[in-house]
This record gives sequence, C-alpha cells and structure tokens, in this order.
Amino acid sequence: MLILGFVSGTLCLSSNAQMKYLNVMDYGAHGDGTTDDSHAILNAWNGVCGGGGPATLLIPSTKTFLVKRLKLNGPCKAPNVAIKFEGKIVAPSMKKWGGNPFNWIEIFSVNGLTIEADGGIIDGNGDTWWQTCRTCRRPASLRFHACNGLTVKSLRMSNSPGAHISVNSCNGAFFSQMNIAAPRDSPNTDGFDISNSKNIAIEDSTIATGDDCIAINGGCSFINATRIFCGPGHGISVGSLGKNNSYETVEEVHVRNCSFNGTTNGARIKTWPGGSGYARKITFEEIILQDVKNSIIIDQYYGNKNQSEGESAVKVSEVSYRGFNGTSASDKAINVNCSPSGCSDISMDQIYIVSSQPSRKAYAFCQNAKGTIENTVPKVSCV
Repeated sequence: MLILGFVSGTLCLSSNAQMKYLNVMDYGAHGDGTTDDSHAILNAWNGVCGGGGPATLLIPSTKTFLVKRLKLNGPCKAPNVAIKFEGKIVAPSMKKWGGNPFNWIEIFSVNGLTIEADGGIIDGNGDTWWQTCRTCRRPASLRFHACNGLTVKSLRMSNSPGAHISVNSCNGAFFSQMNIAAPRDSPNTDGFDISNSKNIAIEDSTIATGDDCIAINGGCSFINATRIFCGPGHGISVGSLGKNNSYETVEEVHVRNCSFNGTTNGARIKTWPGGSGYARKITFEEIILQDVKNSIIIDQYYGNKNQSEGESAVKVSEVSYRGFNGTSASDKAINVNCSPSGCSDISMDQIYIVSSQPSRKAYAFCQNAKGTIENTVPKVSCV
C-alpha cells in the first residue's frame, strides 16, 4: 500500500512501499535528440500508470529526447505515480510540429502525481515559433488538466512557444524550486498560466519570460505565490478577467516575499470593460522592486483605451498592498485605474517606491477607488 503525504513540501513514502522505476530507454527510446521518442515515453507511461503499485517513469541523464505532441492520460491504477527528469526533453520545430497547436505535453486526470527533476530540463524550441507565428496559436509546453494532489519540484523549463506551464481544473498543486526562462521579447510565454483551479502553491522559484511570470485567471481561488523571483516579464497578474463580456471570479490570492527585476508590471490586476464577476481577497505583501514599471497596477480598461463610462466591470475589492520597497522605471509607479463602478476596500501601507532615475520623481495615478492609505510613497490621493 502506498502512503503519501506532504511534510514541508517533501514527498514521504512509507518504508514498506516498493518503488518500481521504468526507464524510457527500456521501452525503445533512443535519446539522441533527433529520433522521435514519443511512443517510447508513452509506452513507459502506460506501464507506470497501469501498474498496481507505486512506479516512477525515469527520463535518464546524459540523454536528449525529441518528443512530439504527447498526452499522458489517467486515471492511474496506482494511487500515486511519479516522473523523474534527469535528462532533457526537446520539442520539434514549428515546421515539424504536426497536429493542433494547443499543448505540447499534456497530463490529464492523473491524481497524486509527483514530478521531480535532478538536472532535467524541458526545452520548448520556441524560437522556431516566435518570429513566424507571433499572432497565431502557439502551444503551452506542459499542461496539467484535472490533476489533483500534484507535486512538481526542481524542474527547469525554457523557450516555450506559448505558456510554459498551464494549470487547468486542478485542486491541490505544489510547485517548488522551479526555474523557467525565455527571452524578454518572446510573446505570450507566461511562466504559469492558472485557470479554474484552487489550492495552488508556487514557492522558491525563478521565472524570467516575455509575459506574466504568473497569470491567475478566472475560476481560481486559494492561490499562493511565495518567494518568487520574477524578471524579465510582465509581473504577477490576476487576470485578465471579463473578456468578451464574460462572468469570471478570482478570490483568495496571496503573493508574498517576491522580487521583481526589470518587469513591465509588478503586482497587477487586469479586467476587461464590459465583464462581470469579482476579484477579491487579494494580498501582495513584502515585495522588492528593482527598475519596475507599474509597480502596483489595477487596470479595469485592459485591452480598451477608450474608457467608456457606461460599461460594466468585474468588481475589484478587498485588495491589500503592504511592504513594497524599491525603484520604478516609469514615472507612474502606482496606477489604480478603476471603472466608474469603482474598486472598494483597497488598502496600501508601508509602500516606498522611488524613481530609478535620481533626476525624476515617481507619482501615483488613482481614480474611482475607495479604501485606506497609510505610509505610502508616492502619495495616493483618491482612496
């Protein structure tokens, strides 16, 4: 019988559990970086998932595995299964992609999965997409759908065509010591893109991309981001919410002890005009900023510069900013741009943001917001 629990983010197996390792090389993988190893990995996964006891899929070190579109399906017979990355997995180029461009590697309906890397890396080969396919659909590198009780540790990911990690319809996921990297000008390469999920924690990770380090989208609750180093990128964002007049909700988001370096945004909430729903019970605290634009931003006119007075908006409330320190690359360091329906219960305390250029002065813009302001530089006047 497999007994699994989380103790300070560590996977614990009972001493009587006999872990079986299934090496993809034993299933016909070549590991030469040019031969398609997708079927070998899928066959090894079927052995792991279809077995009755605890089993680990092993991606061995010193090998590079070319993998085309891959879907690892559950549910598994074993109550808990694992994947261990020691080698490198690389995606085909855009010209050799084949199939739909929504996801590269998808893990579907696998509960209790543990992924741990020891030197392993997933390379999305995104540079073959970014220049010729900037406006078309580009795949996420790794998508978890309906995976509950998930643990991912020490995984390195680079150069995804689209988002690096997509978390959708999951309950209970713990990511730690992640390292995600893509060029600052790579389009839509979010580090994490989370939607319709709850009880998700991301800790002690470094994310440098061309888009949001973490994007928390509609249907999310109880999302925690702690000790994240973000930059370059677009910051940590709630939203966007309410696109195409949709109803969306986000609540209980907590971002703590994070650093932003050279990002185009810091702590961001973004909603589309005409949407409905709510974004509430959100905290950003103990944040370090270095040369960051829009260190604090609520944008209720996302995607629409024509600010119509009559449109509805997602309700933004119970948002707390506390303990921000650092420098702004833009004169407008704080931008609270709420719709006429307003943002409520917005609080700021112990905020100290100055211009990264000594000759310039940072300022705050604020409209249609209510709440409390204490000990804030630059001064915020509308709350």
